[in-house]
Amino acid sequence: MAATENTNRAVFGLSGVTGMLIATVLLLSILVFLTVWGIGVQQNSASNFYDPTPITSNLDNVKMISTENANFAFQDAK
Repeated sequence: MAATENTNRAVFGLSGVTGMLIATVLLLSILVFLTVWGIGVQQNSASNFYDPTPITSNLDNVKMISTENANFAFQDAK
């Protein structure tokens, strides 16, 4: 039995050049979005940086089991 040639080809179908272009544009748009978002997060963190003073100021009064240990815990940036 001879193999028949596939004449139902779609060069510009979604599995061809068009699909490759759609995938490339989608990946580049994701890259641009994540880059812009990362730059925004970095700029926000640079202007609102973490202050470690509550932790490193005085650890002499920290007890093993105490409700006052919350005063020495990490506190979110304002």
